[in-house]
Amino acid sequence: MISGRRLNRIFRTDGKVLIVAMDHGLIDGPCKGLEDPAKTIEKVVSGGADAVLTSYGLARRFARELAPVGLILRSDGGPSKLGTNDGPGSIFFGVEEALRLGADAMAVSGYPGSSKEVSSLENIAAIASEAHAWGLALMAEMVPGGFDSAPEFRTVENIALGARLGLELGADFIKTPYVAGFNQVTSACYGPVVILGGAKRGKERDMLADIKAAVDNGASGVAIGRNIFQAEDPQSMTAAVAAILHHGASLDEALDIIQAS
Repeated sequence: MISGRRLNRIFRTDGKVLIVAMDHGLIDGPCKGLEDPAKTIEKVVSGGADAVLTSYGLARRFARELAPVGLILRSDGGPSKLGTNDGPGSIFFGVEEALRLGADAMAVSGYPGSSKEVSSLENIAAIASEAHAWGLALMAEMVPGGFDSAPEFRTVENIALGARLGLELGADFIKTPYVAGFNQVTSACYGPVVILGGAKRGKERDMLADIKAAVDNGASGVAIGRNIFQAEDPQSMTAAVAAILHHGASLDEALDIIQAS
């Protein structure tokens, strides 16, 4: 059950959500697909995005383009790709900045099982308490072992533990990697779980198949970045994902939307 005015700016009445992640510039700087943010935002909004996860700078500069969709502000951050990723992420932007931008939710990452575990979980707890005092929602991005963890560390058991931990710390919904057996993750959680997109894939069918499988196993949606905004046609890719999430489209029907463009 989705409650709260701001959460209903993110999730549709069917309880599903298509979040396009555009916070990559915080690490990568000028990222392929985001060279012209206004144009890309307009394409994904036209394609049926429900919300955009982004940085303070992008949210402030492109407020008009982002106005039709829910806004999730990336609260925490770490070193750029020029730095060394050897310390815990820090809170870069707080509730005051989120409210000033008109954000509906904030995003904070948690890394259970990593050397950053306690610091990252403290960040989630602190933002949850402050955000809820002002009616803001919180999305916890729970990645067992951290983003550089070995694939074998991302077991369904570890992901389920991490997702539940995020909710226990006060998150309203969870963003986490997709793995086979995802029903073990969603059944362990008493709040919505969305899957992250990860690195750009070579085959659109593979990504769409994972989305379909995740939804069939209880996922409430997706938070996908590069696989949408770096697609040949971000608008049709967004529309294909939206068709699966909100209209129950089959994999072939979703692929037809992309091919038709």
